[in-house]
Amino acid sequence: MSTTPIDNSSPFLDPAPYAVSSPSTRPVETHASTGSHGIPKGRLVTGRVLTALSVLFLLFDAYGKLAQPKPVLEAVARTGFPLHLLFGIGILLLICTIAYAVPRTAVLGAVLLTGFLGGAVESQMVVGSPTFEIIFPVLFGILVWAGLFLREPRLSQLIPLRCLGR
Repeated sequence: MSTTPIDNSSPFLDPAPYAVSSPSTRPVETHASTGSHGIPKGRLVTGRVLTALSVLFLLFDAYGKLAQPKPVLEAVARTGFPLHLLFGIGILLLICTIAYAVPRTAVLGAVLLTGFLGGAVESQMVVGSPTFEIIFPVLFGILVWAGLFLREPRLSQLIPLRCLGR
């Protein structure tokens, strides 16, 4: 029985087209205008600022649900939620916010916060709240995703936003 040598020059056997670069193998930019991930510094700083503002507000909101001061109790009573659920909602918001604040789980946190904020929109619509109270969670969700999009280069690849005319 004779054996035929395997031709390794086939493009189907070349792993290079399928290689995924990891942060440790990615070349580091030495340009002063880009950060360590190849993101322009202005974009990275803007993303971090939007993320920090989002996290601070969400932590304040979670604290309000956990501490349950009188104005929060009155607002929750207006929506019709039973007050005994408020602590659990605060814990849920705290977990989602922490997941969003940690870079490794930020995308999962943003997805969870999107669901949480969607529930806020629904509850405001059911009770017939003013338009601003209905739209605010939507605007806040946009702020959460904008901060993440600006600081996470993989989202730019997943959701390629392009300027008109390009």
